[in-house]
Amino acid sequence: MSAQETGFTLLHDPLNNRGSAFTLAQRQQQGIEGLLPQAVDSLETQVARIHLQLDTLDSDLQKYLLLSDLQSRNQTLFFAVIMSDPATFMPLVYTPTVGEACQKFDHFYRAPRGVYLPITAKGRLKELLSHWPQKDIRFIVVTDGERILGLGDLGVNGMGIPVGKLSLYTAVAGVPPELTLPITLDVGTNNQQYLDDPLYLGLRQHRVRGAEYDAFIEEFVQAVQALYPKSCLQWEDFANINAVPILERYKDKICTYNDDIQGTAAVALAGIYGSLRISGQKLTEQRFLFMGAGSAGTGIAELISEAMVLEGLSIEEARARCYLFDVNGLLESTRTDLADFQKPFTHQHAPCKSFVDAIESIKPTAIIGVSTVPKLFNQQVIEAMSRINERPIIFPYSNPTSRSECTAEEAYRWSNGKAIFASGSPFPPVDFNGQKFVPGQGNNVYIFPAMGMAVLATESTRVTQAMFIVAAKAVAEQVTQASLDSGLIYPPQSQILDASLRTAAKIAAYIFDQGLARVAKPADIDAHIRGMAYKPMYA
Repeated sequence: MSAQETGFTLLHDPLNNRGSAFTLAQRQQQGIEGLLPQAVDSLETQVARIHLQLDTLDSDLQKYLLLSDLQSRNQTLFFAVIMSDPATFMPLVYTPTVGEACQKFDHFYRAPRGVYLPITAKGRLKELLSHWPQKDIRFIVVTDGERILGLGDLGVNGMGIPVGKLSLYTAVAGVPPELTLPITLDVGTNNQQYLDDPLYLGLRQHRVRGAEYDAFIEEFVQAVQALYPKSCLQWEDFANINAVPILERYKDKICTYNDDIQGTAAVALAGIYGSLRISGQKLTEQRFLFMGAGSAGTGIAELISEAMVLEGLSIEEARARCYLFDVNGLLESTRTDLADFQKPFTHQHAPCKSFVDAIESIKPTAIIGVSTVPKLFNQQVIEAMSRINERPIIFPYSNPTSRSECTAEEAYRWSNGKAIFASGSPFPPVDFNGQKFVPGQGNNVYIFPAMGMAVLATESTRVTQAMFIVAAKAVAEQVTQASLDSGLIYPPQSQILDASLRTAAKIAAYIFDQGLARVAKPADIDAHIRGMAYKPMYA
């Protein structure tokens, strides 16, 4: 802590505050003696106290708010709590609880966190961004709030997503929190509910589109590059009409990626690799049918296709094994309503408006839900998949839980226990016909924190598609046979820190081998990464 930061202000600085863990000597030295109760706590005692406080609360949203307040006043204690039991706390600080928190963000607003850049400040974005006190920023998660999870346009209320994502960068992969910065770009909202709400905190105008929006994004990117030249920029929850072109525009120019497109694709590919360890089949033997044809669906399909290319197929042959289905039916060659990013997965096929009919015709080995519409994987769908496949792969990936295409219990029951299942949000274990199934959560948390740690350790100049395939393979390789036997195709979340560091090491090795690193390759990459990882303790 700085010599100037003493006294009362120290107790309100989340980076350096220790609360009741300040020793008596530190209290005298820093001029805070008398501002705290006399007892001196250990960090472990403080963690136990927070656990006790959480146990008294009735809802996950209340627990989210308590943890959010904790993060605002004592960051070390916050991460000590989260990392004490990641499987329990990840659903509280991110999906599914963060969805409800974002919807009510303006009503529960407490303390500022991160940077808000309104389009009304165009021409001054670098100035506003420079007000952030930390000058060495390595990771930025930015949203414009238009497509928050499956909940739609939440405007500035979407800030909960960058905050939550960056918390997981630290808790799951050890990225030091002071190197992270959440940002919301406020270009208005088309959600009339918020425009009419006197408590809404954003610009009261409809969303800016077109050239003015593109120029705003360009100014933002230039400001980030000028102030934080070593930073990696993660785009989060942008609508398809902006997400795809933004990624295409900047992916080969700066260190950047879109987690909804590439992170979702990688975690799905990891789940597929895990599923194939159960079914004993090859990736190139699979056929995929997606419910949802937006940037997430096409992103998964493209990464699967690129992974198939590594196993011997041409890119055309690989894409021909991926079919997409949306609100207007199967993507096929007579459709005239398709965007450019959808066209590589538009195949010669008769028009088809029924998802079950598409299954009967295409005979997919896997269905992947990225529609954000609940219950689309109904009993007829699951039974059709089970009739065609000995071990059907059923992935309802839409978030939050209320948007999932089916539940774990439905998938196992309707498939008579045959389904290989993973979902975007967590489901509890299912007992069926005397067997206990442990559903996997295809959560991007297996990918983006590890990617962040690898970028930090290497100071990579780019984030490439191939890095996500490396990440997917690394995740799948860590699933034990005992987990596979119970149906679990991802590493257990209770061990996610170790899993993320292992994955980060594999990605980092690839970065070094491809000449993308800006630092020298260490003799032991794994040890190097583990040595850099943040540990919640008072210095």
